[in-house]
Amino acid sequence: MRAYVLIDAMVGRTKEVLVALQGMEGVKSVDAVTGPHDLIAVVEAETLKDLGEVVLSRVRGVKGVTRTVTCMVIELN
Repeated sequence: MRAYVLIDAMVGRTKEVLVALQGMEGVKSVDAVTGPHDLIAVVEAETLKDLGEVVLSRVRGVKGVTRTVTCMVIELN
């Protein structure tokens, strides 16, 4: 399973959050972006439960993260 996680960070903490997420288990990539969110991460896991664990416990647990929006990838084949 894969999802894009849109991440809002506390003012002045975007770089700190980016560094914390890089290399985190389940986080395949993370980029700082312009627009309504500060970062976008690609998160992957074997099951929906595991994906939830990555987002809810790991990503949201990073100091400086204020809000996340998870966009699940769906297959349209």
